[in-house]
Order: sequence, then C-alpha cells, then structure tokens
Amino acid sequence: METVGIYLVVIFGCGFLARLVRLPTLVGYLAAGFILHAPGIDDLPIIDTLADLGVTILLFTIGLKLDLRMLFRREVFLTTAINLAVIMGLTTGFLGLLSTIGVRMLMGEGWQTLALLGFALSFSSTVFVVQVLDERSESRSLYGRIAIGILVLQDVVAVAYLTSMSGEPPSPWAFALVLLIPGAWVVRRLWNRLGHGELQTLFGVTMALVPGYWLFESVGIKGDFGAMVVGVLLASHPRAGELSRTLFGLRELLLVGFFVSIGLHVTPTLDTVLLGLVLVVLLPLEAALFTLVLAMFGLRRRTSILAGLALANFSEFGLIVISNGVSNDLLDDDWLVVTSVAVAASFVFSTLVNRRGSGLVARLSAYVPRTAAASAHPDDAAIDLAPARAVVFGLGRVGSSVYNRLVDEYGLNVVGVENDPLKVADLRARGLRVIEADATETGFWERCEGVSDLDILVFAMPFHGSNLVALDRVEEREFEGTIAVVAQYDDERDELLGRGADVAFHIYEGTGVGLADAAAEAAGLDR
Repeated sequence: METVGIYLVVIFGCGFLARLVRLPTLVGYLAAGFILHAPGIDDLPIIDTLADLGVTILLFTIGLKLDLRMLFRREVFLTTAINLAVIMGLTTGFLGLLSTIGVRMLMGEGWQTLALLGFALSFSSTVFVVQVLDERSESRSLYGRIAIGILVLQDVVAVAYLTSMSGEPPSPWAFALVLLIPGAWVVRRLWNRLGHGELQTLFGVTMALVPGYWLFESVGIKGDFGAMVVGVLLASHPRAGELSRTLFGLRELLLVGFFVSIGLHVTPTLDTVLLGLVLVVLLPLEAALFTLVLAMFGLRRRTSILAGLALANFSEFGLIVISNGVSNDLLDDDWLVVTSVAVAASFVFSTLVNRRGSGLVARLSAYVPRTAAASAHPDDAAIDLAPARAVVFGLGRVGSSVYNRLVDEYGLNVVGVENDPLKVADLRARGLRVIEADATETGFWERCEGVSDLDILVFAMPFHGSNLVALDRVEEREFEGTIAVVAQYDDERDELLGRGADVAFHIYEGTGVGLADAAAEAAGLDR
C-alpha cells in the first residue's frame, strides 16, 4: 500500500499542477510516469492493466458513436492513405538527413530501420484526439467526425501491420467472428431489459472486455480493436449514446494509467530525449498536410485547419509498433525511449496549439486556399435557414414536442437541428425539416444564413454544458430574437438566464403539467 500511496500522490500532484498552469491534466500524468520511474520506485503492474483497460473502453465507446459511412468518404480514406504515405516518407527522409549530419543514434542505421520509425510516427493518437474533442464538445462536429474516421482507419492499418509481424496468422477460428453480427441482435434485445443504472454500465464493460477484447485476442487479433468492432455492432441501439456517456467517467479514470505508463518503462538519456524532442518539428508539417488535403476535398478552411491541428501528434500505436520492432530485434531498446519522449512531447505541443482555438484558426486561414462554392463539400456548405422563423436545437422527446407545438399550434415555419445521424434520418422520414449539425460548433453558426431573420431559438439539448456553449455561439452572432432553453435544475436555470436566455424552462415543470393534463383527460374531466 505504501507504493500505491506514492503513485497516487505523485500522479494527483502532477495532474493538479498541470491544471494550475492551464494545461490538460494528461500532460501532468505523462510527467508523473517519468518522475516515478527516475528514482527507481517499485513497479506497480496494475498501472499497465489500467492502461490496457482504458484504451479498450475508449475504443469501445468510439465504436458506439462511429458512423461507418464516414469511413468510406473520400475525405477520410484518401486523406488517411495520403497522410500515411507522405508523412512516412518525410519522417524517413528527415531521419536520414540527421544521420548524414552525424546524429550518433542514427549513424549506421539502415533505411529499413528508418522506414519503420517513419511508419510508427505517421499515426495520430486516438486517445489524445478523442480527449481534445470531448473537452470541446465537438466529437459530433464535421471536423471531429472526420478526425475520428481517419484515426479508425489508421488503427486498422496498425492492427494489420502488427498481425503480420506477429509471426503467426490469425487462427482459422477468426472466421467465426462473423457470428457476432447475429449475436449483436440478441444482445441488443437483452439490453432493452437492463434499465439505466449500474447494470447497464457493467453490461458495457463486459461487452468491451469479453466479446470484444478477450474473444478477438483468443483468435489472434488485437483485443482493443475487437472492442471497437463490438461497439460498432451495438451502435444502432437507441441507448448507445447513453451508454457511451455513462462509461465516460470510468474511461477517463482508467486512461490515467495509460498516460502514466508511457514514462514508466523507459530510462531517458540526454541523447534519446534530445532526439525525441527534435522529432516534434515534424508535427507542423503533419498539420499542414492534413489541412491542405482536406481543403482539396472541398472542406472549408476552418474545418480543414481544426482537423489538421487535432491530428498533429504522435500515437500510442507508434509506441506499440516500435515495441514490436524491439521484440523482433529490428530496433535497439533506445528507440522505444526516443518514441516515448516524442509521443509525450507531441501531446504537449498539440495541447498548446489546440488550446489557441479560433484565434489561431483565423491567422492560419490566410495560408489555406479558399474552396470555390461550386466544389464545396455538401456537409460543409452554407446553410440557408429561410423561410424558418424558429429553430429547435436537440430533437429528443422535449425538442420534438416543441417543434410540433410551434408548427401545429402557432403555425410557425420551424427547422430542427440534431447531431445524431440516425435520429435525423428518422425525423426526416416523419416529415420534419431537420438539419444534421451541432449547435455547439462555431463552424455551424458561420455556415448559417438567415439567423437575423429568426424570431425564436429553442435549445432543448440534453446536456447543460452543450446549451451553455450554444448560448455563447448565439451571442457571437448578436441574435436579437427570443431564446428559450430547457434546464434540469434550479441552479442551471439561473445560470442560463444569466448567460442571455430569455426563457429557461424547468423540464420537470412541463412534465408535471403534461402528466396532470393526461390524467384529467383519461378521467373524462374538462379543462
């Protein structure tokens, strides 16, 4: 317990210090790993277990939110292929240049070694990017979905490489994994009976670790990749979003182990640290490449830049590729140290860059070609709200009721905004005019035309934080109409009113009125 106590104090202390200097806590956790390893404190094997669990739960939750159609869009799969090829070539050439100018670690290394290092450093970090998107509430934005699609395809490439290098092909029983498709149908039926409490959380963890991780590992396929596949198979269930949100806190806690573990197993030297830091100069090139390729596919400059900045980092899969190379005697142990330092430094770099937000995007836009209107990407083109007079954001039960009420009782022309593609398709089939977008994304408001002609904005999104962010976006547009927002608690209602809402409606008050009306009507009473 003494060792556990030391670990907890150091990890918490580093995370807290990172927060004090306005860095994400994960940067502190990275530092904690190096600090704990330096004085030779006893290893704590459970950290590695927590790291594996965290990455597995993370990929499972990505699967729950993943739209497979996104993977087959040209701006996703072609950008992935171009980036992997070009960044691998640039990194290999850069390392070759360092070798020729006399960098000691690189002298005498063959092109095969340099190419393997370039391949490992061509991936972006799924763990880091998802955390950045979640902190911004932009995982459902267009650039967020594109970034996640690219990350998933990169993970597929990495898994294929690691499988080919294992020396053994997957077991013939791997073909039996196709039975997971009908099995997922049975599991979804079971899911309906679980309720909304701790049993559903336990169900999610079980699905990620058993049919996900364990089953895929047992047939020779990487387990955390299997967890993502199982998540995809369950993504169509109506409670998939709820389960993802439920697992969020557990996932974040377990991922502390992942970031700490990066520094726990390496002993940096001056040479390895300096070389790892030098590799960070490749990140601006990576960001620029992502940005220019995405702009080439018709995406707006802002969308392309945000995706490029988010993806400008090195990946945990790079560490796994290098570790595999060390195990197969293709690389010296020192390269694992160099890569660990490079990954840690890339997280710091990417944190500082992505924290700059819209100001940096505005400055960089001058260097990115503008997309012609005729070739604009359909998901990134201007949005004409006319002739709507009211917009309802978030079309769950509450938002759908508001939409129908404004149309049926007040005769208004209404448009809905919803970020769930499955829900959008269902609502459109029912005859509602719905835009698939995210009200918390600055890019959505920049694309909207006709906002000043609206009379009413209704924010009925399920999360208080999302409604607050959307209010900030509206304030930037200087909207002069009426703003109505739903609130779950009294303090939330007060905060919403203080942030510019004209009406903040307590959601349970409406439920009580509706329930009373329904009961009276069922009893045959007149109003």
